[in-house]
Amino acid sequence: MHINWIGLYTMFRREVERTFRVVIQTLVAPVISATLYLFIFGTVIGTKIEDFAGVPYISFVFPGVLMLSIINASFASASSSLYFMRFTKGIEEILISPFSYLEMLIGFVGSAVTRALLVAGLILVTGLLFGAVSLVNPVGFVLYVAAISAIFAMLGIIVALWAESFEQLQVLNTFVITPLTYLGGIFYSITFLPPLAATITKLNPFFYFADGIRCSMIGYSEANSIVGFLVIAGLVLGLGILVTQLFNRGWKIRS
Repeated sequence: MHINWIGLYTMFRREVERTFRVVIQTLVAPVISATLYLFIFGTVIGTKIEDFAGVPYISFVFPGVLMLSIINASFASASSSLYFMRFTKGIEEILISPFSYLEMLIGFVGSAVTRALLVAGLILVTGLLFGAVSLVNPVGFVLYVAAISAIFAMLGIIVALWAESFEQLQVLNTFVITPLTYLGGIFYSITFLPPLAATITKLNPFFYFADGIRCSMIGYSEANSIVGFLVIAGLVLGLGILVTQLFNRGWKIRS
């Protein structure tokens, strides 16, 4: 299979340059938000809570804070890029170029994952300043961050194809992603919940996202690792197929 490496590099470079053109919004803002979370939940509240799972509370909550940031970064990167390309007709340049639909997917998702990894790196540095960072499995950490970022980049692509206004671009993030994130155990352990609430939480895929990153950082897991792997791998594969088919049909990108 021939791969258009020059086209992929050009698309990737353009998106990375776009990220650095608005660095306050794309990189600085997530770090400030994470710093506030760490200060409030780690330094202020965390000092009142006993160590959990053999680590300080700030170390337990840090993976969730980082996950929240990479989700927002990858979703915003892919959704805003494709949305503005649709309405400035820039997408037509990609459609007439020698790009396969899979390569289009790789270009959008790869650049979003790169932005998420940059955000993750900056937040790790911030976490070090708070004494909240430990990495028992660095390779697993990078893989989890990349896979979760890819999931939300593809969700961002779907929303960008569907949206007819900037307001609609924020609908999924506001009414679905954010609530499910906070209900996915990023700031608490499901052992604190009543049995029914804990069972419901296990039906939330965001629980497995947070648990995977937490396990790779502090070595503590509350989820079934096989179920977590199947959920994440299934979403990456399923969303990848869906987005490729949407590109193939030209949904909302061909007049």
